[in-house]
Amino acid sequence: MQKSDPRKGHFTWDKYLKETCSVPAPVHCFKQSYTPPSNEFKISMKLEAQDPRNTTSTCIATVVGLTGARLRLRLDGSDNKNDFWRLVDSAEIQPIGNCEKNGGMLQPPLGFRLNASSWPMFLLKTLNGAEMAPIRIFHKEPPSPSHNFFKMGMKLEAVDRKNPHFICPATIGEVRGSEVLVTFDGWRGAFDYWCRFDSRDIFPVGWCSLTGDNLQPPGTKVCVYLNKNGNTGPHLDKKKVQQLPDHFGPARASVVLQQAVQACIDCAYHQKTVFSFLKQGHGGEVISAVFDREQHTLNLPAVNSITYVLRFLEKLCHNLHSDNLFGNQPFTQTHLSLTTTEYSHSHDRYLPGETFVLGNSLARSLEPHSDSMDSALNPTNLVSTSQNLRTPGYRTLLPSCGLPLSTASAVHRLCSRGSDRYLESRDASRLSGRDPSSWTVEDVMQFVREADPQLGPHADLFRKHEIDGKALLLLRSDVMMKYMGLKLGPALKLSYHIDRLKQGKF
Repeated sequence: MQKSDPRKGHFTWDKYLKETCSVPAPVHCFKQSYTPPSNEFKISMKLEAQDPRNTTSTCIATVVGLTGARLRLRLDGSDNKNDFWRLVDSAEIQPIGNCEKNGGMLQPPLGFRLNASSWPMFLLKTLNGAEMAPIRIFHKEPPSPSHNFFKMGMKLEAVDRKNPHFICPATIGEVRGSEVLVTFDGWRGAFDYWCRFDSRDIFPVGWCSLTGDNLQPPGTKVCVYLNKNGNTGPHLDKKKVQQLPDHFGPARASVVLQQAVQACIDCAYHQKTVFSFLKQGHGGEVISAVFDREQHTLNLPAVNSITYVLRFLEKLCHNLHSDNLFGNQPFTQTHLSLTTTEYSHSHDRYLPGETFVLGNSLARSLEPHSDSMDSALNPTNLVSTSQNLRTPGYRTLLPSCGLPLSTASAVHRLCSRGSDRYLESRDASRLSGRDPSSWTVEDVMQFVREADPQLGPHADLFRKHEIDGKALLLLRSDVMMKYMGLKLGPALKLSYHIDRLKQGKF
């Protein structure tokens, strides 16, 4: 029995070129390998990459996505808003160690989320135990064509720079010196861009079929409308749903699906609930959710039609026990209508291909969780907080009932002062017998002072670089000299004491 062609009814270049009476740009026009390179990278592998927002900096990057011969990369210390794509044979990615080998220094990415002084220790921690991409899977970048061979009207495949995970059919709209105008078929200029003739974002016709990448069909306007008056069910916050735009799109089907599904996640009381109804797809947009103190991502399936988008959303709404909140026609909106300014602000967040955030909920969720003063002063947390403040010889001062905020503040300060006085009396012995990996920054500073009085003046460096017990155990003399500014003598002494600490001889 003959298998059916999975591509039947989908976009094919042969048919499209005949229909449009077009010619493909010859292979020698492109700065691409005649035989596409193999992609042997794996998710979570680490490598060095140029920061696309600051190309003079080389940073550590993690592979967070793969498609065809391309990698989706995220700079360590950055967030998921600045992911970027590179070909596996790009000169802008290199194995770990290449920068130092050539006399350079790895830099934090632009917008590094932590204090700049903590970069050296962050670097140590992020590389400790990580899977480094092996040298053998990197490829040499192909040479540039000798000059611009493109002609107006030639067809090609090109990265959609507004949605860079997509490669789409395109046409050379104009040629000007070393520049070409890339126009996307069916999109009336909304996504067009100028680039050099040797750009790595443009490919010969048939590239995606050779690499296994997902070529999007020529643009057709898709728009999905939201029913804000529908029953949102037990899992979606109706107030958040009311703040969404009236429609998603017009954009490609995959983008519209991503926007609608991400909206459901961001409007959920518990993002994990919506996320649990979704399965890993291939070739579509990425959606994200934050739960269990981590960010989780998932690929939606590649879709080409409004029919499939609506069917997918209908099933999702059914699982959420809500009305079908989506349709291909506008709904009559009668409640909580947005002002023009509010609508423009919320609608701007839903640009094609972007993972958006409602309010600041996701941004807050992504921050590290800590026992902050705010949580300690929350009346509902007072009882559990009191357990953390108990020390031998001190009776808890917090009653089991709720207290006014000002009273709770005073009680917390009083308890903290009492605890501090008690701990100070035990400073001399608090490190002995404890696992060094559990030490705080203050413990590390005490260790440095006690290990050798001559090292005492350097103790503050450990606070400046936020070195706790785990970071201390990763330190080497060359790191201390290069990133902390220590001279050889103190660095060697510290290395000696750290080695003894690892052997349990402290």
